Amino acid sequence: MKRVGILIPEFPGQTHNFFWREIEALKELGAEVELFSTRRPPSGIRSTTWGEGAARETTYLYPIPPSVVLRVLRDLLLSPARVFRCLRMFVASAKQLEPGESRFRLLVIMMIGVGLGRMCRDRSVQHLHVHSCADAANVALFAHAAFGLPYSMTLHNPLYIWGGNQANKWKHASFGIVIADWILQDLRARLGASLPSRLFIAPMGVNVQVFQRKAPYQAREGGVLKIFSCARLNRAKGFEILLEALGPLRQSGQAVALTIAGEDDQGGSGYRKQLESMVDKLGLGDVVRLLGAVSEERVRAELEDAHVFVLASFEEPLGVAIMEAMAMEVPVIATDAGGVPGLITDGVDGLLVPPSDAQSLSQALTRVASTPELALALSSRGRARIEQAFHHRLSATAIFDQV
Repeated sequence: MKRVGILIPEFPGQTHNFFWREIEALKELGAEVELFSTRRPPSGIRSTTWGEGAARETTYLYPIPPSVVLRVLRDLLLSPARVFRCLRMFVASAKQLEPGESRFRLLVIMMIGVGLGRMCRDRSVQHLHVHSCADAANVALFAHAAFGLPYSMTLHNPLYIWGGNQANKWKHASFGIVIADWILQDLRARLGASLPSRLFIAPMGVNVQVFQRKAPYQAREGGVLKIFSCARLNRAKGFEILLEALGPLRQSGQAVALTIAGEDDQGGSGYRKQLESMVDKLGLGDVVRLLGAVSEERVRAELEDAHVFVLASFEEPLGVAIMEAMAMEVPVIATDAGGVPGLITDGVDGLLVPPSDAQSLSQALTRVASTPELALALSSRGRARIEQAFHHRLSATAIFDQV
């Protein structure tokens, strides 16, 4: 029996449905899974129906309980060799920190890593997989230094956003998973010889048995165009561009209704306030709904009701929300930046527009609204694309086979 630890920062959060799919798929493959997280997420972004049960299964590493501090000190005091390995790793890692990153913070991370290594040894965890290349990866690095715990990582975004010490994190990993080829090429260019020999492309995917329609998709034929978007409320997701794109549609006489699911990282007190202000400024209060963080079931219900799904990100690594919409046979309009062109072929299984281009987005929405045959074609082809190459077992199988 393979016993695998999974470490996810601030788990379970609003965008973590695909992590849970991977965990369930690992269990279906026969693995026993131990869940770890850096800390609990803010209450305002806890929205998943499975989250409460998952949180009960999860061991949270911070704040560090006094009992764990004492156990870490004992483990270090009783093993000079362990102290030496950890301090050597600390010195090597401190040299790779980026400006503004704290050595004291790294020291705390080292203590957390030693504690995690002890927990994994006590629980017979054979391998730890980390869904982060930032602080959580440093935690795994020190668990490896202290106890020899093998670990691996999934890279979900370009490497530059994940902070320093990347060469050490990757050099000591057993293997790595990258969600898209363009991110893998960037990783190779930046780290080269520091990378593990085993690197795999495996996108986080969708359970197509769960994400399927209850009734056939109906293209809009008159009346209100129902638009749905789903993502963290963050400026990078291009929501302001989407709001601007509604203007030409309404001026042409097209009635629209836009529903946005997702919350900002502050639980509603951050970027959401700016978005609400823009909705008011543009006079869109009667046509735009901000749902906040919602469950996967609510997302499926909104997709079932929508005529079109839009994600106007300035750059999207790949886009699980896009995959979910395609699996639900909803025509998708997205931007052609980042990894989305690897998911959507423009005009075949979705429509692509340039980022930051409200006019092009408005024109694409008009095409879907005015051409039912196009909407129906995108609907069926989108589903087929996900079934073929983006189902939820890909990443779980990659982890299970390598452990």
